[in-house]
Amino acid sequence: MKIVGVGCGPGMLTEEAIAAIGNAKLIYGSSRAIDLARDQIVPGTAVHPIPDYRSLHTLPDEAVVLSTGDPMLAGLGRLGGEVIPGISSLQVAAARLHLPLVRVAVVDAHGRDRGQPLKDAGEELSRGKIVFLLADPGLDLGDIRAVLGGLSRPVKVYLCQDMGYPGEVVRELAPGELTGTLPGLYSLVLEPGRTNPAEGE
Repeated sequence: MKIVGVGCGPGMLTEEAIAAIGNAKLIYGSSRAIDLARDQIVPGTAVHPIPDYRSLHTLPDEAVVLSTGDPMLAGLGRLGGEVIPGISSLQVAAARLHLPLVRVAVVDAHGRDRGQPLKDAGEELSRGKIVFLLADPGLDLGDIRAVLGGLSRPVKVYLCQDMGYPGEVVRELAPGELTGTLPGLYSLVLEPGRTNPAEGE
């Protein structure tokens, strides 16, 4: 099995990914991943939407599985096999905001139980790390505000939505906006300020 990262938006396929997709005879992916790779899929290739993510490990060895963003950023790289990296929303957000990746900690807040991920985010921020928080429409921004309220340093919050798409949004959220939920594909960048003038030198 080959896991191919197709990038987080249009036009972000690497040459290695393009070659893998072009040579594939059997492709699986989400509808979004297939759309991102569609121009590189050779006519006659068998293309299937993923019916059940729990059964992906049963796919034949010749299958190429498309993964949005980069397969190793909360993606399908966990399946094993050969992994071809892609351009992730983290990389795009860091480029847009001029953030050094060496200072970034990734926290995955997808799913129902967000208590531990939010606690992890608070601990990373307290150490001065920038947090890239993978969110979903069920995340209550009020919970983010509660985490930030327990810190001794100021933190800027940036909304990164539909990264790589024409309607991409990257903007700072005011404290009053940290309430309720947001629709669609998005992540949050939490950037802590310094607690003393010498920090970070």
